Amino acid sequence: MYYWYRNNQQLSSQTSETITISLPDQAGQYQCRGKRTTRPQSSNLSSSLPITVTDYQPSTTLTSDKEDVFTGDSVTLSCTVESSEWTFYWYRHRPDSTPVTTTSGYSYTLSWVSVSDGGQYWCRAGRGDPVYYTLYSDPVQINITERPVAVLTLQPNWTQIFSGETVTMRCNIQGGGDSDWKYRWYKNSELFIRFNTKPEYRISPVYMFNSGSYTCEGVKGNKLSNTSDAVQLTLSGKPQPVLSVSPQWLNPGDSVTLSCEVDKTSTGWRFSWYRTVPYRAGLPSLSDSSYSVETLSDSSTGTTESFYTLSPAGHTGGYVCRAGRGDPVYDTLYSQPQFLWSGDLQPSVSLRISPNTTQHFRSKSLSLSCEEKGNSTGWRLMRYTERGLESGCVSNWGSITGSTCTISYTYTWSSGVYWCESGSGEYSNAVNITVHDGDVILESPVHPLTEGDSVTLHCKYWTTSSNIKADFYKDGVLIKNETTGEMTIPAVSKSDEGFYKCNSDQGDSPESWVTLRGQKSCACVYVCVFKCLDGKTCVLLVPPGSVVSISLPRLLCGLLVVSPFLLVSIVLTVKCCRARGLCSTVKSPQDQI
Repeated sequence: MYYWYRNNQQLSSQTSETITISLPDQAGQYQCRGKRTTRPQSSNLSSSLPITVTDYQPSTTLTSDKEDVFTGDSVTLSCTVESSEWTFYWYRHRPDSTPVTTTSGYSYTLSWVSVSDGGQYWCRAGRGDPVYYTLYSDPVQINITERPVAVLTLQPNWTQIFSGETVTMRCNIQGGGDSDWKYRWYKNSELFIRFNTKPEYRISPVYMFNSGSYTCEGVKGNKLSNTSDAVQLTLSGKPQPVLSVSPQWLNPGDSVTLSCEVDKTSTGWRFSWYRTVPYRAGLPSLSDSSYSVETLSDSSTGTTESFYTLSPAGHTGGYVCRAGRGDPVYDTLYSQPQFLWSGDLQPSVSLRISPNTTQHFRSKSLSLSCEEKGNSTGWRLMRYTERGLESGCVSNWGSITGSTCTISYTYTWSSGVYWCESGSGEYSNAVNITVHDGDVILESPVHPLTEGDSVTLHCKYWTTSSNIKADFYKDGVLIKNETTGEMTIPAVSKSDEGFYKCNSDQGDSPESWVTLRGQKSCACVYVCVFKCLDGKTCVLLVPPGSVVSISLPRLLCGLLVVSPFLLVSIVLTVKCCRARGLCSTVKSPQDQI
């Protein structure tokens, strides 16, 4: 048997193990004790339990830690109610629908939310059996939108960046509006800028240690954008463009194209072009101080074209190029100098070769002299070989006496182009010398020929100074065979220009280029020749430079014909320029009189 007490007063009507309390006036401090029905003993009185009974249905309050969230975020809903021991029921879209979930705690967390998780949410609590429910809470609206995407771009968007340039990275938040964003920056997945109000990160100048993988993300309050895709910043050392020239050997009046190429994968360059001059303090100079440079007059602002035409190219000279891009402008190194060569003799100085031929045997001696003609001073001998540009007839390739450089023992690597240049930037003719390791060479002219010149080519064997029996070839085609070792062209023309070599039982010579410099300059000279009655021969000349047509000497001769004292017969000789521009003599049929 059980005894129940409320506020220390026994409830005589309640003797069962349980008691039901449902009315407000039943509130109070409750206690109980038990008594055996077969024995007189009773238990001690229990401790008191306060029971409060309200006369209304309790309500719940629903709150959310976030109302506007991005996909992938988490949201925690909290449902509060007076008293304890409740089970919580959670609803979405409609409060009278089936609960989306039930929890024993007062909170419910939605993890990795998607757009479909958005909407209105309610909660209520329940306890007991049968379940007693609280009122529904007021709804809470949860807005879920796609997470904005951070897009990282590199400006300029060149595929290759060089050390010393300026780069700007820009973080654009797509789908998140343009305002109120702050920015975080990562390099190689490590945060290095936690809070930046500007969407740009500028590095000026950029160095090799700035290389790496960069990402960014936007921050707005407690919300984050997606992290951008990585942009790889790969840096290279300061580039040196490569200059090429075509053609490299000049004839008078030739046009030459200079081509400048930076790394094939880089873009956005403007190109500038320069002429080399001897080193001068105060002028821009190459890194090794071998030359200073002067900008070509029409190249001061640079061009987007990677080629430049010299028309006409002039004579022997050196050229370099450089490229720049960006703002501020980033310049490459100067290119290695490239040279245009002309074999024409120059008025200021000439390069003389002894032996006077372009081909030489190995282990022989060779002398090169800068013969000055003008007032220029400070001449130095230059050469361009497979080992690069060398100057000054230095000890590793020759010895100098006065203006003559002597190579006492030639090697195949002595082959190259030789020329003289002065301290004021003047150049001599250039000579292309070949040192042959074989037994046979072809002796050919060092300087370009003029149309109408006579030229003799000699085929030489290394053990003797005399000619050897040989066949001669031009551009690979046999033109003369079974010769005594020499071939003469009595009057060269443009068609004779080409590569020549000789072939003998002792071996083949290398090829030599025989070139022509153009036409001789000449004027027409008219000569009127006649015999007088006394047997004497008389000559009348119309001097060069006279502005006269052929009719003038005819007229003069005609006057002499009608004179009874002078003329027996007339011979008219006209010296004039043939179709190819060479001076020759054309005689009338009476020239034997």
